[in-house]
Amino acid sequence: MIILPAIDIMDGQCVRLVRGDYGTAHKVAEDAVAVAQAFEKSGAEWLHMVDLNGAVATEPVNSELLMQVLNSCRLKVELGGGIRSMETVDFYLSQGVSRVILGSAALKDPALVKKAVRKYGERVAVGIDAKNGFVAAEGWTQTSDVSYLDLAKQMEAIGVQYLIFTDISRDGMLTGPNIEMLAELEHTVSCRVIASGGVSSADDIRALAGLNLYGAICGKALYTGDLNLDEAVAIGRGVA
Repeated sequence: MIILPAIDIMDGQCVRLVRGDYGTAHKVAEDAVAVAQAFEKSGAEWLHMVDLNGAVATEPVNSELLMQVLNSCRLKVELGGGIRSMETVDFYLSQGVSRVILGSAALKDPALVKKAVRKYGERVAVGIDAKNGFVAAEGWTQTSDVSYLDLAKQMEAIGVQYLIFTDISRDGMLTGPNIEMLAELEHTVSCRVIASGGVSSADDIRALAGLNLYGAICGKALYTGDLNLDEAVAIGRGVA
């Protein structure tokens, strides 16, 4: 299982949120570039980055800083937040981003997802963020009446190979991921599933690995010290 440490950028700062509430944003590091380099030294191969301002603005806002981070290390990067057009998809993938994440676009513009997947295949992932099992959008400020499983099946039919699932109620809470919902998602679709939200300990990494998921995103627990990235990577590789 791939471990993807996370860097979320808001107003040019490396921050974390609680349950997707932008009002709870708090800076967790002085230098996003230094954080990425530290993640690389700990054995990570992938980095998960989100432009939080972009998610609300529906267009890239912090792309200059995100590109600085990308170019400062050898980590493969998956990037989301504000990607709502083929122009933005083209831009990020041409700049060296390994995988772009379409979130709100999957709910509101499935034609864009289909076009992006047709052009870039596995370099396009879809982020499914849910509140009480229903898909949220626009930086988690809106909730739909679409079930996360229904959207997952729709994305699978389009040809999406990677799904990133977040239970918003767990995000930033250090209360553990939603194992039940992740297990149901893994059972329902053939896509590679990446878990996001709630990871708080090495035991959580072991539980996610037990679901045979493709990956797990780790954020707040890395910054608080509750999770050691070296250990998480070793667990993901099956050597700890």
